[in-house]
Amino acid sequence: MAELREPLHQLAECGLPTALEAMGERWSFMILRAAFNGVRHFEEFLSEFSIARNILANRLTRLTESGILHRTPCPDDRRKVEYRLTEKGLDLLPAMIALRQWGEKWGTGVLSNPVLVDDRDRQPILPVTIRSHDTRVLGHMDLCWMNAADITPISADTHEVDDRVRKLSAI
Repeated sequence: MAELREPLHQLAECGLPTALEAMGERWSFMILRAAFNGVRHFEEFLSEFSIARNILANRLTRLTESGILHRTPCPDDRRKVEYRLTEKGLDLLPAMIALRQWGEKWGTGVLSNPVLVDDRDRQPILPVTIRSHDTRVLGHMDLCWMNAADITPISADTHEVDDRVRKLSAI
């Protein structure tokens, strides 16, 4: 049986082009990083970076149109606008952390400071990894492509599934 490959020519069925269209350049990532750090207003973004006003306005508009940021008037000053991460934007956090960790390992060679830690126990987070359905860490040699129709769900103890659903719904 031949090894299954991802159909590389079928861009419509791949999420990567969609993600790159929304985020695919440096300033969008830097704006997103600032938003994760609590930056909310145009002037704050401007003061954080050496970026031209028109480029910042363009990127903020693109991130808003993509549904990554939400633009609302400030309650205390209706002339000012606030940009906040949407659920879609918040879902980019693992990708942002993975890119930062990759840059620390292969670019700068040192951990960034400040260090991202778990709020509960104040310890550095682990590297972002690919995990199997049973939480094993997987490497690239552990992966293969499979047609969705050929995947047979693993039957699990009902209590285990219920516990997982409860835990996930608490997030």
